[in-house]
Amino acid sequence: MWLFKKNGPSGFSSSSTAEQVTSGIDASSLTAIVTGASSGIGAETARVLAVRGVNVVMGVRNMDSGKKVREEIVKQAPSAKVDAMELDLSSLASVRKFASAFNSSGRRLNLLINNAGVMATPFTLSKDKIELQFATNHLGHFLLTNLLLENMKKTAVESKKEGRIVVVASEAHRATYPNGIRFDKINDKSGYSSYLAYGQSKLANILHAKELSRRLKEEGANVTANSLHPGVIATNLFRHMTLISGVIEAVGKLAFKNVEQGAATTCYVALHPQVKGISGEYFSDSNLSKPTSFGQDAALGKKLWDFSMELVK
Repeated sequence: MWLFKKNGPSGFSSSSTAEQVTSGIDASSLTAIVTGASSGIGAETARVLAVRGVNVVMGVRNMDSGKKVREEIVKQAPSAKVDAMELDLSSLASVRKFASAFNSSGRRLNLLINNAGVMATPFTLSKDKIELQFATNHLGHFLLTNLLLENMKKTAVESKKEGRIVVVASEAHRATYPNGIRFDKINDKSGYSSYLAYGQSKLANILHAKELSRRLKEEGANVTANSLHPGVIATNLFRHMTLISGVIEAVGKLAFKNVEQGAATTCYVALHPQVKGISGEYFSDSNLSKPTSFGQDAALGKKLWDFSMELVK
């Protein structure tokens, strides 16, 4: 339980909130995209970044929900700079449309928060005929990042400020298929497990950040890429897990983080000076952590990168 955790080397713990880990930080010169910002920790991440002065663009599937979140943020912080743009990570066409619109707007991009996700869905194929959890949690963000990367690298040069890509993964990456990623069976319904498929997509998040970091370092770009576990938070992410929904409701307040705590590690990795220059790492509770051996497998990360590139062609 997060209730009994002590502060780590960063000075923060699982009970720290997003406002606490960004206290005193002035980020008014930065622009960020936050995916999945219409609810849960995505909405709280957008709110706290906006409170710290960041110009926030919320990438949301449901524009009505996105506009409501925007109104709430502006009501609390009248000077907040927040916009909502339509983005469905399960659709590669939607990702391309969003990235094109953002890049064409002439906006700079300092921070990319890949937060949106689905969890433990029944076997479903996306609009592009790719298993839904892999498509939404990994592939959509993989393409989005690639399409925005030149903007981020250019912004880092012009602003002389480090760009940061933050990928919201999960400790669920520890429960995946025997080979880590089912490259030859991504769309195979036989042997599909909603929980292991979720773990697979979260492992893909970690591998993506690590391989992207390697490539950015190789070319000398002033952009970092890290992944993180936000903690277990009772949000609508659990909506497909009907068997344990009652348990979640009963123990959630005691055993799980609240949304303010759940957004903390994302905001810490995105804004805190302690994270400057750190790339290719995995964070938990606003401290450095270690993923599984799969999550540290450079060859697996390279294979996933090549596999993903083929899928988004």
